[in-house]
Amino acid sequence: MTEEPERATSDERRTTSNEPTVASVVEAVLFASDEPLSAARLAEIAGTNVRDTRRHVAFRIEQIAGGYQMRTLGVYSHWLKKLVRAREESSLSQAALETLAIISYKQPIMRADIEAIRGVAAGEMIRNLMYKGLVKITGRAEVVGRPMLYGTTKKFLEVFGLNSLKDLPKAEELKKPPE
Repeated sequence: MTEEPERATSDERRTTSNEPTVASVVEAVLFASDEPLSAARLAEIAGTNVRDTRRHVAFRIEQIAGGYQMRTLGVYSHWLKKLVRAREESSLSQAALETLAIISYKQPIMRADIEAIRGVAAGEMIRNLMYKGLVKITGRAEVVGRPMLYGTTKKFLEVFGLNSLKDLPKAEELKKPPE
């Protein structure tokens, strides 16, 4: 939903070089809302009167998951967090993130291989990731018992702001976690 700006385009530099206006904050909040918001609720979120009518752009269009999506600029994240405290996708445990990382880099992958890498049972974690729409069954392995193979979904790409799996960081780029 929100993101921190990476490299600002010339349009973004004009928009984000100063503090956002009340109008642009309201625009960002309305864009992110699933339902119409009252003036009182908008004033509560923006922390001020919402009568400022100066026009600024609060979003940009990005290519995500093979399509295009409007994304709010990072400068508005403070106000958007007031609107949406936490999304289901962001409430992934460390174990879920580890499992998801293994699946994303090794797909298609069998549960037994995930368990061999993590050293613990992964069935429940895979089910939870499937329930959240981040992982799916992609087929069956051509080995005895024909176990299911798992891979990531389009929603995975959307949640992590990737256009394709090729955009995942290379293994060399990843830092070793502190012990």
